[in-house]
Amino acid sequence: MAKHNLLAFSLIIMLSSIVPTFAKTTTPLNETCVDDIGFNLQFSIYQESCPDAEAIVYSWAETAISQDPRMAASLLRLHFHDCFVNGCDASVLLDDTDNFVGEKTAPPNLNSLRGFEVIDSIKSDLESVCPETVSCADILAIAARDSVVLSGGPSWEVQLGRKDSLSASKAAASNNIPAPNSTVAILVAKFQNVGLTLNDVVALSGGHTIGKARCSTFRSRLQGLSASIGGPDVNIEFIQSLRQLCSESESTTTLAHLDLATPATFDNQYYINLLSGEGLLPSDQALVTDNEQSRRIVESYAEDALLFFDDFKNSMLRMGSLGKLTGNSGEIRRNCRVVN
Repeated sequence: MAKHNLLAFSLIIMLSSIVPTFAKTTTPLNETCVDDIGFNLQFSIYQESCPDAEAIVYSWAETAISQDPRMAASLLRLHFHDCFVNGCDASVLLDDTDNFVGEKTAPPNLNSLRGFEVIDSIKSDLESVCPETVSCADILAIAARDSVVLSGGPSWEVQLGRKDSLSASKAAASNNIPAPNSTVAILVAKFQNVGLTLNDVVALSGGHTIGKARCSTFRSRLQGLSASIGGPDVNIEFIQSLRQLCSESESTTTLAHLDLATPATFDNQYYINLLSGEGLLPSDQALVTDNEQSRRIVESYAEDALLFFDDFKNSMLRMGSLGKLTGNSGEIRRNCRVVN
């Protein structure tokens, strides 16, 4: 893997250049993303200091996903769970120390988050080529984009220049990350707490078009609790198939595809599923049963995959700029699991 896949890097640039522009339901982003204290993220920040950085990340992601297609969703989820806890600062990657308890054992992450070893490999490779240059937080952002591209989804140019945190917060991870049984009101509140909107809720939920979830995360769907909320939107046949899957083993480790139709392809099938009552997680199905505005957005994405792609990449850029450490804040970790 030390011989880097420059062809893959060229593919990223080519893909990002051919993604067309469509009518947006979100506000366009500027070329840089400035936070409240004046620092900013920039495109191509490693062009001189580590020109092969994005090619290296892509190469490792490509290998990992080819060996385990589920890894695409896992790498995307790592970035999401990182950004919702004190911003996109790679705090999610830190192991516990004598001074703090990390985020890996928080309920939303425990026995759930995956891909740490892939990030370790990427970081090790980057440190051998350009030491103490590329942050772990930037690696997470790039790997998330590459996972979407490698699954057939849209590409975008990632804004870079984040620093890594010096600590982590299990409490914040426990409280800030939306739970799989959240109502739309709860989802909106948690997203608004970090500066994101209802449109971002629906667009970023589209990441559930790939990946799997444990039976324990959608238990209320099996118990028929969605029926009291969803009324005619409940798909009895779908619920019965989930009950059968999850009753085959008493283990809570049984997994189900978040999108049964195209489980490894990043597309708009997730939204089509929701309109058919086939949302796996309660928080998924709630998007069409809890709130008329969110349902209209779901319907627009189900009808127009390109609109979804455009809004998704813009929401990813907005999420990627949350509470970042830049400039003289934070550090560039040599090992993503520990502070220097």
